[in-house]
Amino acid sequence: MISNNNYVQFKSVKKSYDQKILVVKDFNLDIKKGEFVTLLGPSGSGKTTCLMMLAGFESVTSGEIIIDGQPVNNIAPYHRNIGMVFQHYALFPHMTIAENLAYPLQVRKLPSHEIDKKVADSLALVELNEFGKRYPGQLSGGQKQRVALARSLIFEPSIVLMDEPLGALDKNLREQMQFEIKRLHDDLGFTAVYVTHDQTEALTMSDRIAVFEDGVVQQCATPIELYEKPSNSFVADFIGENNRIKGHISAIDGDLAEIKLISGNTAKSHISPGLKVGDACILAIRPENLFIANPNRQLANSIEANFISRLYVGDSFRYFFNLPNGDELMIKALNDQDAPIFNGGDKVSLTWALDKGLALSSTH
Repeated sequence: MISNNNYVQFKSVKKSYDQKILVVKDFNLDIKKGEFVTLLGPSGSGKTTCLMMLAGFESVTSGEIIIDGQPVNNIAPYHRNIGMVFQHYALFPHMTIAENLAYPLQVRKLPSHEIDKKVADSLALVELNEFGKRYPGQLSGGQKQRVALARSLIFEPSIVLMDEPLGALDKNLREQMQFEIKRLHDDLGFTAVYVTHDQTEALTMSDRIAVFEDGVVQQCATPIELYEKPSNSFVADFIGENNRIKGHISAIDGDLAEIKLISGNTAKSHISPGLKVGDACILAIRPENLFIANPNRQLANSIEANFISRLYVGDSFRYFFNLPNGDELMIKALNDQDAPIFNGGDKVSLTWALDKGLALSSTH
């Protein structure tokens, strides 16, 4: 259960490898005990560097990292009581699975009877009871990752750090391991800091997500808030799919804006902080929130677009349209007997609800 106390704190942390270019720029983050926080972003955005600084494998150029009230900048990795899970397992190939699990306990000089019990308990925890005498080379990728996860937890660390742990697995195994990691987190209550560039993985597993770009956290929030209320166009585009319609703010009333779209239409939408009348903006609408107009469903906003194509994806269709200025729009619609059929170039009215669009700055 998450407490009210911040267990891990990054305070104005910066990192440079050459004392010139900052790969992490003024990183601030508080993590509560028992929380599952994901650092999400494209390759080279700084997320793994932050994880490695927390682990103690990278030094901090400036700023401070605090664990349970204690600054750890100058504390060696093996004194931080942190478990690590890597993408490529990092299991010892010449050791059995039981020996791999026992190793961190032997380093800590636990008595042999206690080690044997913890190894048996850990194998049971990840449902590999019968695999203790096998070697890593005899296991599947998913089984190896479960062993790596069990090894990171066996000495009861206060924090578990995971660096792209599912990146080497295929789609089905990856989804199974997402469930497995969340089950263990819920059961054991450890504090988790997870690094990935996979947005779906982050959305399904996290209590909160910090979205990185170019060494800066663009937004840190719950999955729902990130998806429904992104703070800027980078977050909106990086988290899920998004339709982007160019325009400018013509009027503001509280957190609602009137937007003059580049197509000439006017739309009403919620507005992100900082925008003012006259500013250029991007109207962001998720594909599942944009609909083909239906007389039985009257929504606040509409726009005319030219139909391009329809793509069959099993349980749904994706409809592609373009606007007069060339911008493309996409709709996700259920595959059912009422799914409409259009010819290329048909003019189609598209519609969306007042609360399903968000005006974002176009200058990010």
